[in-house]
Amino acid sequence: QVQLVESGGGSVQAGGSLRLSCAASRSISSTYCMGWFRQAPGNEREAVATIHPWSGETYYSDSVKGRFTISQDNDKLTLNLQINSMTPEDTAVYYCAAYRKVSGSVCSTRSGHYEYWGQGTQVTVSS
Repeated sequence: QVQLVESGGGSVQAGGSLRLSCAASRSISSTYCMGWFRQAPGNEREAVATIHPWSGETYYSDSVKGRFTISQDNDKLTLNLQINSMTPEDTAVYYCAAYRKVSGSVCSTRSGHYEYWGQGTQVTVSS
């Protein structure tokens, strides 16, 4: 069982930056895909960034590419999301998530594939 706890959310003005972190209750083995999702009111939960467990390959949704950076500490205890050039459209609850990856070189972007979820952290961007 893995427990995930997000932190770093808050309120910022458009153009600002935030760094979200996700602490795992134990070291995430090299077989877990990790991802950041977000959900705005009235919208479905969407993947914004994922990181592959053994290749380190990253995925970014088109809406965040070039502004968001996902990273993982070497000890596999912390997942980070650096968010720059924020816009009001980034306002959402952000979740980190993980699932065991057994094959393939790409992490899923489907929320239903992820086994473990944090409680979420609110990010609000004002214009």
